[in-house]
Amino acid sequence: MSLNVSALASLPKNGKQDTNHRSADYHPSIWGDHFLSYATNSVETDDEKKLQELREDIKKMLKADVNKPAAKHDLVDAIQRLGVSYHFQTYIDQILEKVYKAHEDSGLQNENDDLYSISLEFRLLRQHGYNISSADIFNKFKDNNGDFKASLAEDIRGILSFYEATHFRVHGETILDEALVFTTTLLESMATQLSSPLAAHVKHALYKPLRKGLPRVEARQYMTIYQEDSLHNEVLLTFAKLDFNILQKVHQKELSDITRWWKTLDVENKLPFARDRLVELYFWIMGVYFEPDYGLARRILCKVIAMISILDDIYDVHGTIEELKLFTAAIERWDVSAMHQLPEYMKITYGALLDVYGEIEKDMAFKGKLYRLDYAKDVMKILVRNYFNEAKWCDKKYVPTIEEYLSVALLTGGHLTLAATSFVGMGDVVTQESFDWVISNPKIVKASSIIGRLMDDIAGHKDEQKRAHVASAVECYMNQHNVSEEEAVKLLRELVEDAWKDIN
Repeated sequence: MSLNVSALASLPKNGKQDTNHRSADYHPSIWGDHFLSYATNSVETDDEKKLQELREDIKKMLKADVNKPAAKHDLVDAIQRLGVSYHFQTYIDQILEKVYKAHEDSGLQNENDDLYSISLEFRLLRQHGYNISSADIFNKFKDNNGDFKASLAEDIRGILSFYEATHFRVHGETILDEALVFTTTLLESMATQLSSPLAAHVKHALYKPLRKGLPRVEARQYMTIYQEDSLHNEVLLTFAKLDFNILQKVHQKELSDITRWWKTLDVENKLPFARDRLVELYFWIMGVYFEPDYGLARRILCKVIAMISILDDIYDVHGTIEELKLFTAAIERWDVSAMHQLPEYMKITYGALLDVYGEIEKDMAFKGKLYRLDYAKDVMKILVRNYFNEAKWCDKKYVPTIEEYLSVALLTGGHLTLAATSFVGMGDVVTQESFDWVISNPKIVKASSIIGRLMDDIAGHKDEQKRAHVASAVECYMNQHNVSEEEAVKLLRELVEDAWKDIN
């Protein structure tokens, strides 16, 4: 690694200090050329054969008749937690449809009123979109005073299952709001008294509930816990590890190819003010879809988010307001002829942006889905338009109201742009109606935007205010309502929890 990025960013080629452009103290990438070494995806034939054999064994388990349905539900849960449910989705859907029909007939209950099993069934059904009543199911676990029974504390496995279920609550579900407090308090009080693997399971769940985890990260974490469980299914565990390793090679090859593209841009030297965060961004995209069928979608979305990262640094840190006005107009035109009026660093970025979307155009034309390009361009223009709005606020040192701030910042958070762009390479599972729906900014996208933006502002607003930066949600709320930072953060966290309920 050479000079500090911020030092490079402030020095133009003539070596004189550039006083017109700001820079942030971004560190260089720690990865260097590491992922270029994964140039081939060499999955062993024996591994593929073994995976197929194990897959058939697990299908038989899913199709088999069992005396205790709870055992089948445990299998479904383990398959999903281990990140291999995409192999068995049809079978899982059939099992849960039967569970739901049984619930409609008699309610989620068994002869022992087992908290673990009932909570698991409730969560599995909610995860898969079945609208079932929490009050009908969990009221039986309350005493005559309306409190959860003290005896439940003796069943930590059941409490953990109940805790995970509470994170699928929606607005107005008081019983699950109460249950979250009840189960969290119990788990925190007993976490240090448990033995592994339950201790590790509880500790991780308190840190990151299943509802809020990323599938690949959770799968890798759960493998460690699951293999220590004396009741684990050895066939399933072996299959999950093998599948994880095979997929990892696929992902490494993809990242190698994308790194090679990134190197051609020479961001480190040509755009030294910008963050070199390609590996981080690819990891983000893995949170959207990791399955092998979505390789094209990952490539498209990763390149787009890499360009968004550069644009963010131009609008947020480096560009002058006069340059940003020209740059925004050029992106609105989306024509190579608009490039000539831009400063050199913007020409480089603009050319790279057009090239990325030119590549998307070729992919979509080949697949007969060219209409998707227009949607992708439109949401990029929405993003840049609002980047410019924030830049104007920053230039004028204007602190908007929280409502005014969110009307712009929920768009600059990028969730709408990335959600719509994530559809582009997904194949036939996506239709034109899918695009019309997502660009309408429906409640689930707005809620995702609220979570991403407010959590980011809460975590990073102090660092951002050390340099010239648009006021965050925290500063906007404090300024508008004349409250402390602690009070502002408390309110914003409540908005985040409400957004999770919207998503559910």
